[in-house]
Amino acid sequence: MLTLSRMKSLLYPILSRPTTPPLSFCFHFQEPIFVCRRYGVQTINPMNKVSSFSCSTVPNHNQIRVLHTDVSGSGSDSGEVHVIVGPMFAGKTTTLLKRIKSESSSGSFQANGVKSSLYLDETIKGLCFSGRVAEAVGILCRSGVQVEAETYSLLLQECIFRQAYKKGKRVHWQMIIVGFVPNEYLTIKLLILYAKAGDLDTAHIIFDKLQFKCLVSWNAMIAGYVQKGMEEVGVSLYHNMKQRGVLPDQYTFASVFRACASLAVLEQGKQAHALLIKSQISGNIVVNSALMDMYFKCSCPSDGYLVFSKSLERNVITWTALISGYGQNGRIEDVLESFHRMIDEGFRPNHITFLAVLSACSHGGLVDKGKEYFSLMMRDYGLRPRGKHYAAIVDLLGRAGRLQEAHEFVKNSRCGEHPVLWGALLGACKIHGDIEMVKLAARNFFDLEPENAGKYVVLSNAYASFGLWNNVAEVRRLMKDSGVKKEPGYSMIEVQRQTHFFYMEHNAHEQTDEIYKLVKNMAGVLKDAGDIPDLLS
Repeated sequence: MLTLSRMKSLLYPILSRPTTPPLSFCFHFQEPIFVCRRYGVQTINPMNKVSSFSCSTVPNHNQIRVLHTDVSGSGSDSGEVHVIVGPMFAGKTTTLLKRIKSESSSGSFQANGVKSSLYLDETIKGLCFSGRVAEAVGILCRSGVQVEAETYSLLLQECIFRQAYKKGKRVHWQMIIVGFVPNEYLTIKLLILYAKAGDLDTAHIIFDKLQFKCLVSWNAMIAGYVQKGMEEVGVSLYHNMKQRGVLPDQYTFASVFRACASLAVLEQGKQAHALLIKSQISGNIVVNSALMDMYFKCSCPSDGYLVFSKSLERNVITWTALISGYGQNGRIEDVLESFHRMIDEGFRPNHITFLAVLSACSHGGLVDKGKEYFSLMMRDYGLRPRGKHYAAIVDLLGRAGRLQEAHEFVKNSRCGEHPVLWGALLGACKIHGDIEMVKLAARNFFDLEPENAGKYVVLSNAYASFGLWNNVAEVRRLMKDSGVKKEPGYSMIEVQRQTHFFYMEHNAHEQTDEIYKLVKNMAGVLKDAGDIPDLLS
């Protein structure tokens, strides 16, 4: 005997009154299904008490099992409902779509539209709740009808959460095709979807059409640009938001601090920090970690540590930000001391923590300690080293001049096909002048990822350092023939709250002539003082 709760889960659709022929819904599955027949009942409600029922099964897997039921109530109509046994929505719901399409063409869909729409909504929601978003989106797109705003919201939220951005875009396209006009809440959901997907052009179109730009919409745009690597645009949007009287929250500050860290604009980062304090917003782990990272990357390790020491909450993220920050500023002893303090306080390091420690050992020339920490990952914490961890060991050995040992380590590592390992070996060979090892590393480095523009530059510079100009010309020719273009390098400086960019082979700065004139005058002054500047470097 099945329980009442089981029956409720099977019979959640609510059928119509006796004046309307009951809908029969069939879900086709590879698994066997139940067919529920009802006798002499006006309506079937999942909350009605089920008095008795029996089940008969046929041996053929392709046939069905019939579930006979008696439900409390009275009436004379009869019908059938196909219900699901096992995991909810365990198969394809093609019959649902066929019924909607047939009723749409015959005109009966208008009469039963409310019921059909209800079933479609519940089906899509059930698939979302069970994690089957791809099937839910497929059903929606093939149905050709509108669903409730709540259903669209759930679909978009699941697509954002699972980073299924292409499926989220399909949901938006379906809205447009069926003529559904999203409300303000759904519009912001779409804005977040496109911003997280990196489609900032579409996100900006949606953003510009918002009648009321709330804080959530501003945060989505700022975070989208920062995530895309367009930090200066994100910071500009932040200032624009403040000018319009919208007060930032902790999510805004987290994005702004990340942008200031990438741009190394200390002054703007300090202003944002001051506003955070003035707003009396309690910083969380994400905000404090981003703030620490900003100070460390702007070469203010003392301020970074001050943020850490005043953090009320600490976890592996804040500890890793501290350790990485010390490593970026060359404070190797502080890296190792903080790492052991973290362990002593009961926090387990993760992959990023160990990568920061290994990098610090590499720059500090601590070969034995670096190898010890590498072994510690697997032995004590069960962390399987990744490509960057192996590359850190190669760099560690290479900087110490142990090129042959580094080469053997690359060949024997499980990440030997990872290009970053050969890149690290190539850099070490370039430092120590081993031309044969340079050629070997360069060949493997290039073959693994030839479409990477940065690799052409690394190879060209490596050959140039040994005077192999024929090889340099060959690399440049390959780069030109394949159509690979490298983004121009640039320098940046912040002066009086304004950031200035200077690009290679691109003199677009409005004060370029004045700058060159000043440099020329400075060179003349230095020459008169007896100092000969190296203008070629």
